[in-house]
Amino acid sequence: MSVDDPLLNSLQALLRSERTASLGTLSNQGLPVVSRVPFAICPEQASIIIHISEMAAHTRYLLQRPDASLMVSQSEHGQDAVHDLPRVTFQMQARKLEREQPDWEQAKRAYTARFPDMEFLSSFTDFHFFALDLVRVRHIAGFAAARTLKPELVRALLAEPVAG
Repeated sequence: MSVDDPLLNSLQALLRSERTASLGTLSNQGLPVVSRVPFAICPEQASIIIHISEMAAHTRYLLQRPDASLMVSQSEHGQDAVHDLPRVTFQMQARKLEREQPDWEQAKRAYTARFPDMEFLSSFTDFHFFALDLVRVRHIAGFAAARTLKPELVRALLAEPVAG
C-alpha cells in the first residue's frame, strides 16, 4: 500500500517512533484500568504486539476479558502545545499467542527487533505475547484534525514492513 495521505503518513510515523502506549483493560469489578506498555508492530499479522507478565494485573484482565483499548501519543517535548500532539486510540481484541506457534514466533521477532535487550523475557513462562487486533480506530493528527479510520486501512499500514 502506497501512503499518499499526509494524515496516514503521520499515523504511520507515530506508530513507528513511539515505543510505549497506554493500555486500557477492565478489572474483575468492571472498573477501567490503564497501564503503560511497550509495543511493537507485527507486519505478518497486521497487528500490534505487547509482551506482558502474568504478575501484572492487566495481563490477568486481558486473559479474562479480551476487549481492550490502546492509546499511542506523541511524547511531549517541553514547549509543545499539548492539544496539537498526534495520537491514536484503538479499540481492540487481545489474542494470547500460544508459545512456539508460528504467530508467536512472528510476534517474538517483531518485538525483539524493537526491544533487543528484552529478548531474554521470551523464555520466561509467565510472559505472554498478545496480538491486539483492531476493532475501531480514532486518529487525532493534531488540533482539529480528528477522524475515525476503517480498521482495514490501518491494518494495511501495519502490514507494511518496518524499514531496517
